[in-house]
Amino acid sequence: MSETPAEARSLNFLEEIVEADLKSGKCESIHTRFPPEPNGYLHIGHAKSICLNFGLALKYAGKTNLRFDDTNPVKEETEYVDSILEDVRWLGFQPAHIFYASDYFEKLFELAVRLIKKGLAYVDDSSSEEIALQKGSPTEAGVENEYRSRSVDENLRLFQEMRDGRYADGQKVLRAKLDMSSPNMHLRDPILYRIKHAHHHRTGDSWCIYPMYDFAHGQSDSIEHITHSICTLEFVPHRPLYNWLIEKLEIFPSRQYEFARLNLTYTVMSKRKLLQLVNEQFVSGWDDPRMPTISGLRRRGYTAESIRHFTERIGVQKRDNLIDVSLLEFCIRENLNKTALRKMVVFDPLKLVISNYPDTVEMLSSEDYPEGAEINSSRELPFSRELYIEREDFMEEPPKKFFRLSPGKRVRLKSAYIIQCEEAIKDASGKITELRCTYLPESKSGADSSGLKVQGTLHWVSAPHAINIELRLYDRLFKVENPGSEDGDFKEYINPDSLQVLTHAVAEPSLRNAKFNQGYQFIRKAYFCLDKDSSEEKIIFNRTVSLKDAWAKEVKKG
Repeated sequence: MSETPAEARSLNFLEEIVEADLKSGKCESIHTRFPPEPNGYLHIGHAKSICLNFGLALKYAGKTNLRFDDTNPVKEETEYVDSILEDVRWLGFQPAHIFYASDYFEKLFELAVRLIKKGLAYVDDSSSEEIALQKGSPTEAGVENEYRSRSVDENLRLFQEMRDGRYADGQKVLRAKLDMSSPNMHLRDPILYRIKHAHHHRTGDSWCIYPMYDFAHGQSDSIEHITHSICTLEFVPHRPLYNWLIEKLEIFPSRQYEFARLNLTYTVMSKRKLLQLVNEQFVSGWDDPRMPTISGLRRRGYTAESIRHFTERIGVQKRDNLIDVSLLEFCIRENLNKTALRKMVVFDPLKLVISNYPDTVEMLSSEDYPEGAEINSSRELPFSRELYIEREDFMEEPPKKFFRLSPGKRVRLKSAYIIQCEEAIKDASGKITELRCTYLPESKSGADSSGLKVQGTLHWVSAPHAINIELRLYDRLFKVENPGSEDGDFKEYINPDSLQVLTHAVAEPSLRNAKFNQGYQFIRKAYFCLDKDSSEEKIIFNRTVSLKDAWAKEVKKG
């Protein structure tokens, strides 16, 4: 895969709209917004929207607001607000302003009163079940009820009494007066306000009526003079109501545009389903590294750059599609290959003794970054006569094309010497517990005068200097490509092998000083990052991604 240069990429349909609006003078500059509900953590789909909204404003010298759609106090928490702010900034964006829909509660109430005075809204005493029945169906017109003919004065009085807390939850609602026979179900007198006696995370108990999304959204856009209100495709049928409210209220004419939301293979992107995974403890929390949340991806070792790159590569579509998660994995591999420090870690240690090596410690130099990287540096590694190698790197009776260690065979130890296996020591059960080898002193890496060529190179760790670490090998959370579309409960398709914990891995001593937010490539294994729960007593690394697409290999095998 190779990236198309940004300057050579054709404009997406939203960029075409923006350029046309600027050229025609429809707007002098663009103003976008990202309006998350603070009822959960943001996921990779939100990252696409964040990059799109902020990216458009950056490209065309505009501004982007971050506005919390906090109109449902039952589901909202300050924890979610804080996490959203952290995610947006971590992705590399700084909002022009940070607003809340609750900032506009008084103004929104006044706009609702304006609609009532125009005879375009009424208070309805029907229950939610009755309203649903009265709306009819896509093939059957709705029915106007008795409350629709209430006078303006009566509606004003009842709406004020709703605000004053005179009625219980669900006892009354405010509805727009449109067309109960409209083919668009969203125009059949939609609810604008409902009663909720619940404590709000910002306004406390000062309000007991709250605007519905369809009312708060467009009007908040208008208050902020948003020029391009970018939503996902499910809001297409809501657009006529968005436009109708702005027209009837005679306020700033924000415009809504829709694009396809991000759907990713081997995961779910529904906040409701993600919350189920958290509440039912299928994962450790919203930032579990298997979750598609931005915080989960960050904890797993994904970089902001790789996510921005991913959203750029997938583009902006008008039709829903399913993006292969391997593209996201490709983007982080591409990024980490250039920036990850190289380290030696042995996952399943097998002791190796070099019998003819002196009983001393030698410091050897090994590169930190791959050849050709912009950054060139190296580190010193202790080398001794007792080492650890991977148990899988030795076979007594190897098959053909096994280029690792076996009796009588030679391999090179990375950044060290060529060794030859002389003997395998076993315990009473026949398990190999130690390898006895010899080395060629003249074969030192960087100064090899042996003239020997070997096909295999192994990583290793000096046994006296090794540090113990815990490795958490994360994999895809689901074992099917599209768990949300399968029959039955989506949780039935959770991958039982999505997490494997290795508690006896050993690492080179430099990893004692590992840093958070730094990527590491454990040579010949995978990319890793230091977990947030790591401490001096227990060093924990999370696998970000394998060096190659292991899933693609399995598909080819099948």
